[in-house]
Amino acid sequence: MDAVRTAIMNNRFNAIVEEASAAVYRTAHTTFVKLVQDYQCALATADGDMFAYPMMSGVNVFIGAPLRPTLDAIGRENLKPGDIIITNDPFGTDGLVTHLMDITLLYPIFREDKLIAVGWSFVHASDIGGAVPGSISPALTEVFQEGIRIRPVKLYERGVLNDDIKSIYEDNSRIPAELWGDIQAMISGLKSMDRRINELCDRYGRAAVEEGMLDVIDYAETKTRAVIEAIPDGTYDFSDYLEGIEQGQLAYFTVRLTIRGGEIDVDFTGTDPQLSAAYNLTTGATTHPYLIQCLVAFILTMDPLTPRNSGILRPIHGHAPRGTVLNGVFPCSGGSRAASATRAYDVILGCLNQALPQGLAAAGAGMMGVIVVAAPDPRSGRDRVSVINTIGGGSGARRDRDGVDGTEVRYSQRSVPVEMTEVETVIVMRTIRVVPDSRRAGKFVGGAAIEMELENTGNRAIVTVRNMNRFVFAPWGFKGGEHGRVGQTVVNPGRPGEQSIGKISVLELGQGDVVRITSPAGGGFGDPLERSISAVERDIENGMLSRARATEAYAIIFDDNGFINEAATEAEREERKGVTLPDFAFCAERQRHDMAWDVEDRRKLATFALTCEQRIRSQLVLNVHGRVVGEGRRIEPDRLQRIIDEEVSRLSGGHALPS
Repeated sequence: MDAVRTAIMNNRFNAIVEEASAAVYRTAHTTFVKLVQDYQCALATADGDMFAYPMMSGVNVFIGAPLRPTLDAIGRENLKPGDIIITNDPFGTDGLVTHLMDITLLYPIFREDKLIAVGWSFVHASDIGGAVPGSISPALTEVFQEGIRIRPVKLYERGVLNDDIKSIYEDNSRIPAELWGDIQAMISGLKSMDRRINELCDRYGRAAVEEGMLDVIDYAETKTRAVIEAIPDGTYDFSDYLEGIEQGQLAYFTVRLTIRGGEIDVDFTGTDPQLSAAYNLTTGATTHPYLIQCLVAFILTMDPLTPRNSGILRPIHGHAPRGTVLNGVFPCSGGSRAASATRAYDVILGCLNQALPQGLAAAGAGMMGVIVVAAPDPRSGRDRVSVINTIGGGSGARRDRDGVDGTEVRYSQRSVPVEMTEVETVIVMRTIRVVPDSRRAGKFVGGAAIEMELENTGNRAIVTVRNMNRFVFAPWGFKGGEHGRVGQTVVNPGRPGEQSIGKISVLELGQGDVVRITSPAGGGFGDPLERSISAVERDIENGMLSRARATEAYAIIFDDNGFINEAATEAEREERKGVTLPDFAFCAERQRHDMAWDVEDRRKLATFALTCEQRIRSQLVLNVHGRVVGEGRRIEPDRLQRIIDEEVSRLSGGHALPS
């Protein structure tokens, strides 16, 4: 590898994909692409290994996404110049597509009749049919309910459009013109990459460009291994819970992180079976970037000059057993799969906190709710499906600084301007604000919760919100920091019919109805008694911290004029010292579940369930878990086996079920 040539090629490739990403962004039609930026494009080798990925716009979670199974299914020998492959099938692509709404294109790039690269692009389609407007409800239980699903097929063959395929997508969408507009935007970006790669070949020659693709991947691998080598070797375990949409529905997430030299094994064995809800994520047979996003983010933080390509994934060996919520199999639903990817992020973060002497960060809000409304367009009167906004929540405090208010740093989506929402929909945004006193205490505080109030001014509006979570299990704090706050949803707050409804699946609003969504807030990091007095004073001055809360959480003593008495505060802090603070601060609900379960027993339950018939797996785990937690004490192995046997018999009608 020639260092200078590799650097030049890396910069050239980056410029190509950044230009293409900007083209998609600027020519898209739907709000979710042109404003929220839920889209992306990238370049891969002819074998399907990504060698260039944008960083300035679009989503950042699919660096190294698995193109190879899709290319193998199509057959490279069947690809010709002018072909464009389209699909939105997670199962047929073995995880290249992670839910049906991500319409994906592959664009073969030829030079001198040789396939030398493949362009990849996706957009999150705002509607592809299905049971609800926007196609996503966390309550959907099968992929069939989520809209049209098409395995990889040629949308264009030798430059000629297949009108039948185009019509299938358009005929199954509530917004066909906007959907086709987004697909055309992707094509513009892909053609841009084709043109620029061939210009690069004109300048340097085909062989040099192809060699450059492999060199930049090797370079990313080398830099990644150097970052991993700085992490102490060892095996680290962590677990957490994902909340389902129904009362009591949950999924147990567990990971074992093994670090050896410059490599990491990430094993999610023991994670619960896929749910009868739309939280399932299909990740296939290889290391999937969505599963290990926490590690990718860590590597790029420690060495920002690492090229963004599939070389980052080479030293990381991820495994999620098929049939689990992190590697769902047909016919699982998956519209809200981002919530599961977020919990995978959290459990890996929990391991890194143990591996690194200073730790990294507390858990963040753990969600990015996407608010979608279906109602008549106030300008045209026609029914329209629109993304109103996204709502995240405070990020976790970090080892050397506060969390970010109202922003879960794992996500890259942008907000929608209020003016756009109120012009294009019947929704009026009454409030968007950060919530005072919601920053969780620590030497560094968790980011504050954010609150939104939406009022329907039309006759009727249907609202869906996907990816909501942390409404029961609060984000955890670290190194003595407080655990975070849970989220809340209230319909018609302050009115006689006020109702707290938890997470939203499908919500119908009448004229004048208001819904208030309050996000979770991230956990704190470090002992609150070590927070600087000046930082506490600043929080009080900007209205984010009350004096009562300052005294409770930070031992702040005020004089008769309401100013901080530093000497008295230091004395009060000294008085409160001596209490042993846990490494991880869990909420009461999490502690209730942990009291009942030994980690290995809980993993064995999930693993055993995968040997049962698919239709009973999730319910078996939920029934057994609920009974064990309900008993209020640590379960003994013999007692656990009896409960499992009873539930298997009951769910199978008294007959043994084949695996």
